[in-house]
Amino acid sequence: MAMLRLLHLVKISRARPRLELFAVTWQECGRLTTMTTSINSQDRADDLQDRLINFAVRIIKLAACLPSNPAGRHIAGQILRSGTSPAPNYGEARGAESRADFIHKLRVVLKELNETMVWLRVIERSNMLDPVSVSNIIIENQELSRIFASSIKTADFRSPQKHDVRKK
Repeated sequence: MAMLRLLHLVKISRARPRLELFAVTWQECGRLTTMTTSINSQDRADDLQDRLINFAVRIIKLAACLPSNPAGRHIAGQILRSGTSPAPNYGEARGAESRADFIHKLRVVLKELNETMVWLRVIERSNMLDPVSVSNIIIENQELSRIFASSIKTADFRSPQKHDVRKK
């Protein structure tokens, strides 16, 4: 019996995509059976880390394509710094020593993604590169920003300090 695993993105609502792992088994009689299991949080964190690394690689390639005039060199340096830092900062967040430290490091990731978005918009509006290639990276940046904004909101909501209603 052969087993095939497929990763499938299921949209629960507009703002909340959920990843599900479908294990599909092809049986000898030719019938296809499907079992659905949720991906555990470690796998999701690993997937997000890989996505941030891929984003950093795309930023590196984009920066290499910028013109070698003073404006291009300046923007390349800025976008290289802001666009490659979310991946290692997220790695730091995963090893946070407390919930407050985790939230702080996620906020740093979001801050760097926001700065990268500004530089991508500058590149787009100045026509330094092909608008289609820049727009694809902008879309990825927006998706990552939404993920981290939502994660910060969730972690902040679950923080015990937020629910302490005792009067001081």
